[in-house]
Amino acid sequence: MKERVFDPRKLDVAAFARDAASLQGEWPATSLERLADAAAAEAPASQWPAVSWSVEGELREVRGENQPWLHLKIGASVQLTCQRCLKAVGETLALERSVRFVKDEASAAELDVDSEEDVLALQRHLDLAELIEDELLLALPLVPRHEICPQPLPVPAEDADLIEEERPNPFAALAALKKGGGTQ
Repeated sequence: MKERVFDPRKLDVAAFARDAASLQGEWPATSLERLADAAAAEAPASQWPAVSWSVEGELREVRGENQPWLHLKIGASVQLTCQRCLKAVGETLALERSVRFVKDEASAAELDVDSEEDVLALQRHLDLAELIEDELLLALPLVPRHEICPQPLPVPAEDADLIEEERPNPFAALAALKKGGGTQ
């Protein structure tokens, strides 16, 4: 029997799971355009290492019905813009996800609410690159930042004057009233 060859850009999920097949590979970060758009200006995606991935298919019985599953492992190193110092900050992403496929969108929406795993509607062909890119985008930090920024932001001149001015303590007046024996 001839072994099937699966294309990750047009993956037949049902057949892939039925065969308990597996695939692995690497894609340049620039090929995942939405992920590349998140790059820091001084560290574009063309300078990032390739995104590595592997996927395994499984047919699992759930409530008497065989459902296809994909088990993903994804690794990527990205450079985002630190929200404190506005310099590039490196983030390493290592993900393991299981995705369950059901017959239609309505079933997927219903099951996704109560399920811990991702649930998607079964399509004839799945672009694995899109699924991997979606998972990476969801794993990006909401506010990327260094633990300790390499250099602090310079304070604009007009703000420096405000910082150096001594502000009166708003509670000083209360303390003076208290000391003055606010008794009658």
